[in-house]
Amino acid sequence: MTVELEIARMPRGGPDASWLDRRLQTDALEYLDRDDVDDDVKQKVIAGLDRMGTRTQQHDKNARIALDLVSDIPNPRILELGAGHGKLSARILELHPTATVTVSDLDPTSVANVAAGALGADPRVTTRVVDATAIDAEDNSFDLVVFALAFHHLPPAVAFRAIAEATRVGKQFLVIDLKRPRPVGLLLTLAVMAPFALVKPVVHDGFISTLRSYSRSAFIALGKAADPQMRIRFLPQAFRLGPTPTVVVFSRS
Repeated sequence: MTVELEIARMPRGGPDASWLDRRLQTDALEYLDRDDVDDDVKQKVIAGLDRMGTRTQQHDKNARIALDLVSDIPNPRILELGAGHGKLSARILELHPTATVTVSDLDPTSVANVAAGALGADPRVTTRVVDATAIDAEDNSFDLVVFALAFHHLPPAVAFRAIAEATRVGKQFLVIDLKRPRPVGLLLTLAVMAPFALVKPVVHDGFISTLRSYSRSAFIALGKAADPQMRIRFLPQAFRLGPTPTVVVFSRS
């Protein structure tokens, strides 16, 4: 069996996932990933995620995690993938006076909204529509590539290619995403969210996101599929507000 086929078949809970964990995943798409959903609905989800990130200080925390990784670089070049509302990049620029950021997303509407706002007008910002598996940039063009709270949108067969591409164009690849609970925790979380998922677009997407989140062992398998010599570091995080994320850094040896 080829590495690509093995990874494509890997459950979200990783190669060592239990039977129950393997059952607690879905191929259903979030509104943000569907072509049959109006942009208005998608933008409602993005706005809801922005509000949640602001209330829990998630944007600030994620920006500080990113900047810690480039603290020894005077003028860090940063690429954000799946930026959505762009608030992470905005906070990075507020915290670092000489950083430059390329704010990107696969959704043209989101990129256009960022480009038309205050963030897009910043001379240190470039906005681009970017496919995470085919980034139009030279090797090591960036000191850091960041993918925050959106990596779970990628199925395994795509996710490992995104890791390979991000570590080609960037010296480090930071992924901050939903932490996959243990199966019992997953069941409890889904039971709480289920009544609201049919009426609240952001809860609908959160429900599916939880089922599509990756475990630590899955991240390791994805990284090694991208490059058997890939360096993979998990950073400890204990957020007081909001869910505790998985924070992982990939880099080439």
